Amino acid sequence: MKHRTLGRDGPTLHPVGIGAMSFSNFYGPTSEADSHAILDAARDAGVNHIDTSNIYGMGTSETVIGSYLAANRGALDHFFIATKGAIRRNPEGAGNIFDNSPAHLEAELDGSLKRLGVDAVDLYYVHRRDPAIPIEDVTGTLAEFVKQGKVKAIGFSEIAPTSLRRAHAVHPVAAVQSEYSLSTRAPELGLVQTCAELGVALVAFSPVGRSFLTDTPLTFEAAQTLPFLAGNPRFMQPNYDANIAAVGPFQALAAEMGLSAAGLAIAWVLAQGDHVLPIPGTRSVAHFAQLLEASDRRLSAADLRAIETVLPVGWAHGDRYSVPQWTGPERFC
Repeated sequence: MKHRTLGRDGPTLHPVGIGAMSFSNFYGPTSEADSHAILDAARDAGVNHIDTSNIYGMGTSETVIGSYLAANRGALDHFFIATKGAIRRNPEGAGNIFDNSPAHLEAELDGSLKRLGVDAVDLYYVHRRDPAIPIEDVTGTLAEFVKQGKVKAIGFSEIAPTSLRRAHAVHPVAAVQSEYSLSTRAPELGLVQTCAELGVALVAFSPVGRSFLTDTPLTFEAAQTLPFLAGNPRFMQPNYDANIAAVGPFQALAAEMGLSAAGLAIAWVLAQGDHVLPIPGTRSVAHFAQLLEASDRRLSAADLRAIETVLPVGWAHGDRYSVPQWTGPERFC
């Protein structure tokens, strides 16, 4: 298995990480015991990259990870822990507020460190940009956290290539996190390339298309019980049925190649560059095993052509976000 470097001179990580949003009931009910079982399986498999955020379950995900680290000697030395700040709930109603002020970011970082039970995190992201504050100033705030020893490296989530260049000119950016999968290809229009040029890791969240790129996608009925998916265009009718039909040939192709659909989806993401690190989430140890199938699988040019044939660019029905969900991510194409 070829491990990957996070950033130009960063640590060596397993090619597949864990997206710990799933530890917070975002995609359905789970428990601390279930999440701890996944972390046990990760250690056994050599997976060492955990990605979380202060906003996942309003601290739940970080608390679950912190309780695991406290109960398992040596786990802290094994895991590379990334978390995020900058999103807070709107006290006056629905939606979120993006706050990149130094005071807010530091307060949220301190809260994350306390929940995780650590003195420093390996990587700290600004989860969403506050357009009122220049990204150069925000990068300076993050750089100060590095000087203080609270953060070892910095990153941004869902930013444009131009914003990355501006930030990287102030302080090295180790990683940019963005949704990237066979169903969401926008990062190929500049972000994948800019990250490679600058020596920045592209951390790909939702690499299995929020379950569409698996053998057992969430049912329409199940999706309607989850607030985010119930309002997501790809999980609304008639888009949902059209997407289920579209992934059928991909599931069949994966089976022909001796992989689960999730495994093949992850293999495709890994094939997009050695600087690309997928972080799928799961609530199931069995599903976690499928996500790791691709760790040693190198797709040939013929394999990639076959995948593109069954799922060509633009195959997905519906936008990846609704109008309210688009508030925050930077569009650049």
